[in-house]
Amino acid sequence: MDFGVISVRYARALLKSATDQKLEDQVYQEMQTLAKSFIDVPALRQTIDNPMLSKDKKQELLETAAGQKLSPLTKGFIALVLKEDRENVIQFMANSYVTLYRKQKNVIRGKLTTAARVSPATEQKMRQMVESKTQGTVEFETEVNPDIIGGFILEYDTYRMDASVKSKLNNILQTLKK
Repeated sequence: MDFGVISVRYARALLKSATDQKLEDQVYQEMQTLAKSFIDVPALRQTIDNPMLSKDKKQELLETAAGQKLSPLTKGFIALVLKEDRENVIQFMANSYVTLYRKQKNVIRGKLTTAARVSPATEQKMRQMVESKTQGTVEFETEVNPDIIGGFILEYDTYRMDASVKSKLNNILQTLKK
């Protein structure tokens, strides 16, 4: 059984339905939460795969894993997945939905790593710079990593700009070794 093909088909159908109902943004959040729940709680996968657990309990568990106030579309989608005995693929479906949504809406993921916390204004300037270069919307994640000593590392799409003090010092060290 090809989980990739199955998950993409279900995700594509969910995205089309969500777009028709103008719920694609809410379903996107719910699918992100569901996918993250599988990563954060490894026992969730084993529990969902347990054949002794009733479909009602699995439905309840998956709805809880997907977030607080679910759209009727997501509830119906989970029910359909359970009815078709595809619950072992639902994590892949959630990830596929997120990927398809980002492609449809031209959403790029970006990450800014700094040695110290940056102000919201600085973060916004970096986001605007990436958005102007990519002509898309950026989901920005910031991380504080004191190991880079100073400066920043900006990553988006396949681009990486390393302006950290640590990399500069390593470059000087490599030059001196030659």
